[in-house]
Parts: sequence; C-alpha cells; structure tokens
Amino acid sequence: MSEETIKILGRKDAKIIICHLGNGSSISAVKDGKCQDTTMGFTPLEGLVMGTRSGDIDPAAIDFMRKKLNIPADEVVQFLNKKCGMLGVSELSSDMRDLESAIKEGNEKAKLAVDITAYRIKKYIGAFAATLNGVDAIVFTGGIGEHSDYMRELVMRDMEYLGVDFDFEANKGRGDGTRVISKPSSKVKVLILPTNEELSIARETQELVLAARK
Repeated sequence: MSEETIKILGRKDAKIIICHLGNGSSISAVKDGKCQDTTMGFTPLEGLVMGTRSGDIDPAAIDFMRKKLNIPADEVVQFLNKKCGMLGVSELSSDMRDLESAIKEGNEKAKLAVDITAYRIKKYIGAFAATLNGVDAIVFTGGIGEHSDYMRELVMRDMEYLGVDFDFEANKGRGDGTRVISKPSSKVKVLILPTNEELSIARETQELVLAARK
C-alpha cells in the first residue's frame, strides 16, 4: 500500500497512514517508505476494535474477566480474540454489512459497535499523525476500508485540523479500484486502494528464491 501511495504522490519522503480495515484490522504509520509504527503488537489482538477482537484492553481486565466468566486465563485470551469486538458489542455479527443493515433498521447495539470501531480508528490516525509530525496521505484498504463508505465517513468527519478536506460525495459507493476521496483543495490526500497481499507475498518469495540461488 505504501509503495502504491508513493507512486500516486510522486514522492518517497511522504508521511502516510494506512488503514487496513477488515475482520482483522491494523493501521500503519509510514515515513520515507518505511513502517515506523503499527497498531498491532505481540499478537494481532492489540490495537483497533475488529470483527471479533477487542483491541486495546487494560491487562487487569483479563483477571477480572477470568473471575467473572469463571474460565481459565488462556480461555479469556481466546474470548478476547473470538467473541469480542464488533460481534461482542453488537451481539449480532462481526460482518460490517450485517451491522450497516441493522443500523438502518434502528439497532442501537449495532450502531454502538460501529461507532466504537470508528472512534478507535480516528484516535490512532491522530496519534500516528503526531508521531510522524504530520501526514501527507491517509489510505483506506481491506474489506471494510475499500467497501464501507459508512465507516470511512464516520472516521473522516471533523478531520479538518489535520489538513483534510474530505469529499463526502466522492466517498459514496462501493466501487472497485483506486479512488481519491478528498477534494483537490485538501492538503492531505485521502485514498482508497485495493489491497493485494498476494502480490507482496509473491515479490518477497521471489527475492528469497533469487537470493538463495546466488
């Protein structure tokens, strides 16, 4: 994603925040083409609220949950990975499409789940902008990042302080392919980029094979 964004911006020294949002999600802070920080930690459980993962949580909560649920500590970790996140808050689904449909029908728990998720994404964008000393581009990718205009709108509301002039009309729809969803006047470019993890894996595999032959 950073390589493609650098091509679009036409500069390698760009400060980029990449929001890879799906059932599993992470945000990366990229400077000069290199990742400086990511929301994921020792495991993918840290960071954002996800489909079934809780994201950031007070470590002391694990012992509290163990006693409350009357289960071993290792099962609490499984619980935080498999039964929390948007699924746990909504008590409905981990699928953004289901939650959006439920929100339209007035489901308050579904709305709360999505609002919490959007808040955490917005919070990390602000934190990474601070660590990068500014941002040139914010990128949305992954299943939710590419296809949920509702989530993108929630995240990008009130981001003018960062230099974002978001185009709410351009944001609408679930069209495929690369799109710019910020206005030409925006100091920070906001993009939708299709993810292609398989291509990255193939390139790295090729590098390893070529290196082994030398």
